[in-house]
Amino acid sequence: MKVVVIGGGVIGLCTAYFLVRQGHDVIMLDRARDLGSGASRANGSQLSYSYVAPLASPSVFAELPSLLLKRDAPVRVRPQFDPHQWRWLISFLRACSKRQSSITTQRLLELSFYSRKLVQEVAAKEGLSFSYRKTGKLVLYTNEKGWQSALSQLDYQKSLGCEQEALDAETCCRLDPSLRDIESRIAGGIFTPSEETADCYRLCLELKRVLAASGKFTCLEETAVTRIRSLNNRIIGLETANGVVDGDAYVLAAGIDSRNLALPIGIDLPIYPLRGYSVTIPLASPEDGPRLSITDYNNKIVYAPLGGALRVAGFVEIGGDDRSIAEDRIESLLSAVRDTFPRIADFSRVQPWCGLRPATPLGTPIVGPTRYTNFFLNVGHGALGFTLAMGSGRAVADILSGREPKISLDGMVLDESLRPGRVAALRPQSAMQMG
Repeated sequence: MKVVVIGGGVIGLCTAYFLVRQGHDVIMLDRARDLGSGASRANGSQLSYSYVAPLASPSVFAELPSLLLKRDAPVRVRPQFDPHQWRWLISFLRACSKRQSSITTQRLLELSFYSRKLVQEVAAKEGLSFSYRKTGKLVLYTNEKGWQSALSQLDYQKSLGCEQEALDAETCCRLDPSLRDIESRIAGGIFTPSEETADCYRLCLELKRVLAASGKFTCLEETAVTRIRSLNNRIIGLETANGVVDGDAYVLAAGIDSRNLALPIGIDLPIYPLRGYSVTIPLASPEDGPRLSITDYNNKIVYAPLGGALRVAGFVEIGGDDRSIAEDRIESLLSAVRDTFPRIADFSRVQPWCGLRPATPLGTPIVGPTRYTNFFLNVGHGALGFTLAMGSGRAVADILSGREPKISLDGMVLDESLRPGRVAALRPQSAMQMG
């Protein structure tokens, strides 16, 4: 079957990979000159499989004044004259209950653990080179209140399958000596040895290489989809500036652009952009930066070693689709680096970046079928796109091929009446068997 994938970020490429593995011919369309140049380009580089709790949590209500008024808050809401933003925010606040947060976390953990298994399998099978390392992750707490709260959640996290241990400041610094300069400020840390780091953009390039070598993949870059054509209950083609592209089935994985593409065919995706920032800092010596993946819990900043560089990322801004880089946010990240890792002295080659992460109010992605029998979704992963990409890509490929996904998609299908097993699926004759 010929499948057209709209969007060439890590979500679209992982989907395309599994489709090709299952015997399909794939055409990929992307508006940019290079695949992976959107939200996948310079994200936080943490594969945080055990840290998938949604942004929508009960603590949001206590933080509302800061979210709305504090300019340098890690999470900031910038109200717009946009009904969609207000609807999204209302749904988001409704999801900020302890019960819903717990349900969402459990669903995301199942998907993230499945993704981890697939990343490991695909990286080994294809010989992928993308700075992929099992570094372990250390979440640092610099105030006693946050530390005690983390300790109270430790048994619950372990009950969900997360491998975690509580460490005092001295043990944190012994595990990662780059933290010695701030040892006196550390209240404690939670260490998860199973967590990984990698370069998402490099993964995109590696998947493109593997797909190109398959003989079953066509990539049309600088080809923006302007309109999705539909007839009755099927999609019949995609209009682009370079002509119409058609296929037997279609997958929408276009990140934040997905909503505007789907609206004209009657699909209103509840996704909204979360703007985030990063800096990539080349290191004179790897010892100057951390050896572990580190999260500063209080400031919501993440640090990931990437070969000879350090990737630093943070902030969530809910306020439109502006892709420009706010210099004050970049300076805040650099200030945090200077404060946490004072041995890093050279900031002359810093690479700043910002990206828009498409998020749902609940925090779960939208994965699977639609009311159009040959149109499938893989959108809305928020800040967890890199972590969840392999799992959701495989699930969509399985559904499109008429197979039951190996994980539950409860809460992730746009229309629950179309959950896998309830819809007549397409079954291509040439589909290859996969493990």
